Amino acid sequence: MNYPSILGRAAALRGAAVFVVCGCLAFGSARADDATPAAPAKGAPLQDNLREMIEQARDGVFPSLVNISVVTKRYWNGKEQKGRATGSGTIISPEGYVVTNQHVTYNGKIFKCTLADRQEISATLVGEDPLTDLAVLKLNLAELKDPAMKLPVAQWGNSDDLHVGDYVMAMGSPLALSRSVTLGIVSNTERVFAGGMGIDQDNMELEEGQRTGLFTRWIQHDALINPGNSGGPLVNMQGKIVGVNELGGNAIGFAIPSNLARGVADALIKGGEVPRSWLGVSIRPIQKTGFDHGVLVNSVVESGPAGKAGLQAGDLIVRLNGDALTVRFPEEIPPLLRKVAELPIGDKLVVTYERDGKPGELTIITEKLQKDRGEESAFRGWGLTALEITDYMAREGKLDSTEGVLVSSIRNGGPAQLAEPPLDDGDVIQSIDSEKVKDLNDFIDRYATIMKKKPLPEYLTIGFERRGRNFITLLKPTPDKEDDPPREVAKAWIGIATQPVLKELAKRLGHADSMGFRITRVYPKTKASEAGFEVGDIILAVNGDKVTPRGIQDAGLLDRKIRKLAIGETAKLKLLRGKDTKEVTVPLERTRLTPEEARRERNRDFEMTVRELTFFDRDENRWDENVKGVMVQQAEPAGWAGLAGVSSGDLIQRIAEYPITDLESFRAAMKKVAEAQPERVVFVVLRGVETRYLFAEPDWKPVVEKEKGKKSDDGAKKSS
Repeated sequence: MNYPSILGRAAALRGAAVFVVCGCLAFGSARADDATPAAPAKGAPLQDNLREMIEQARDGVFPSLVNISVVTKRYWNGKEQKGRATGSGTIISPEGYVVTNQHVTYNGKIFKCTLADRQEISATLVGEDPLTDLAVLKLNLAELKDPAMKLPVAQWGNSDDLHVGDYVMAMGSPLALSRSVTLGIVSNTERVFAGGMGIDQDNMELEEGQRTGLFTRWIQHDALINPGNSGGPLVNMQGKIVGVNELGGNAIGFAIPSNLARGVADALIKGGEVPRSWLGVSIRPIQKTGFDHGVLVNSVVESGPAGKAGLQAGDLIVRLNGDALTVRFPEEIPPLLRKVAELPIGDKLVVTYERDGKPGELTIITEKLQKDRGEESAFRGWGLTALEITDYMAREGKLDSTEGVLVSSIRNGGPAQLAEPPLDDGDVIQSIDSEKVKDLNDFIDRYATIMKKKPLPEYLTIGFERRGRNFITLLKPTPDKEDDPPREVAKAWIGIATQPVLKELAKRLGHADSMGFRITRVYPKTKASEAGFEVGDIILAVNGDKVTPRGIQDAGLLDRKIRKLAIGETAKLKLLRGKDTKEVTVPLERTRLTPEEARRERNRDFEMTVRELTFFDRDENRWDENVKGVMVQQAEPAGWAGLAGVSSGDLIQRIAEYPITDLESFRAAMKKVAEAQPERVVFVVLRGVETRYLFAEPDWKPVVEKEKGKKSDDGAKKSS
């Protein structure tokens, strides 16, 4: 996945030792214009030794490197949107566990991993830890070509042994390309962000509403990394993982230390989460405060463990469980937070503090640290997406409770936006038809029940809160099925396309007093083509009535004039051709179906919408009447069809062994494919003048799970 760049400016300079290495690699090479070979340079043995060290270290981890391809689901514009992301990871166990970044797996729906031997196999998400931006996947070993194959496994190193100036290698798949290695040095072993470069580590977010980095002191290095390197290993010269690359840009990178990453990975493998204790306080170092010992309490959550125990903002903590405590610098904050988080949940923590110079002591009972950001779902029939409200979200949003759901996005023109009054992002929905909404699961259940009713209710009353004010709105639910667009009543038509000729253009064309409509296209095999119209003719009148556009707003004047006539009649058009005026008589035909009016079909398995082929499609693409198929109107980029390369504008002519001639044959083919559930489906499409074979590899498992009853993003069922 493209990792966030946290550098708005400030390009870091590489260490001098790196330039020395580059120089060493050039030693001993003769110039092309040298008459005699140059003698080996003094540094050649050093170059050979360094190369050997790099190769040995590389080979310790490189075979266990994987490229991760992710199909994601995101929620915006009132609906679920699929996307694609890439990142890197490392195999850390014979069972196939892979460590990577959480921002690589975030909102992931399908995971594919490419191994060193270029095998691509699927993986499942074991667990994520947003607070450290770490995640673990598990490879599906049953998909290996050789089930007896032993996976290459990388070994963890000790990040505490790193020193500034040590050589390190960054490995991964930059820019979604194949694996690569870059070399650099460690610039800092305990990097934190305390407001520098516009970053405050207390509130650092990679995803909106989700903090990260609270427990991290990053390894800063200058081994070149790019988008796609996220989750890849930082490797020492002993060939062991000393970090997991997370952030970077402008020749500077930041890696999560291995001693932190290893513990998180072990916890995720064991239980799918990292259980942590929580006190409900934020702290700051005593630097520039005037204190010479302790750590300052910056804020206290009143309803949190520390608040309930009586700790207050401004208190100076001097001991924890009897151990003296002094935190002078920002670099000392993450280890302290980590130490507290590792206390057993429900444990007693004795805090000795000073308040206004007076000593005091209290006991805090730790509680479990809950997630920051809640789960999210889309509700198509109401045109909105909604979030579960967590304790953290309630505190940050100054909400009275966690009851209800938070509206996260609204679809333009959807029921939520057209409600009276309209709903908006940030609203908290608290009731539906006067019945309270407890949480997201309750909202999903209520949505599913309502949308199954036949007919749908004309209106729903939705109670919501907006910035402390209570509202009730009327929302008109819409059927989930996409209706075909309305078609115009057939009217009279002439098979030409035109552009208005206004005064200035007429003047430039040499006939300032003859404004009208210039023919830009005469459609073949129409009555107009038989009547003798030519491109460049300027239509001045229809049946004696002038058609003189006064401005661009009159672009449809000619069409409106013709549509008032009857199909089958003849029309007499006065033309200007060059400098000559002439009249042409043409029989009027029926209007032809436009792409906007064409019937459509949405296939949810392959996540694409197709429509019938129209007269204007054939003309635009220069296809004759023998060309058959259905036009792709839209294909989700990360849907099964989109991943195969199907895109809007393609003409589908065959699916598997089934010829496609129209919407009916498309429906029948897709039904047979869904029943057979093949491992691979071939789409034969016409793209312009090229015929292309596109291969889809559907993952039918979500469809099976859907039938088993998992809750879904639209309130009906949910696939994994």
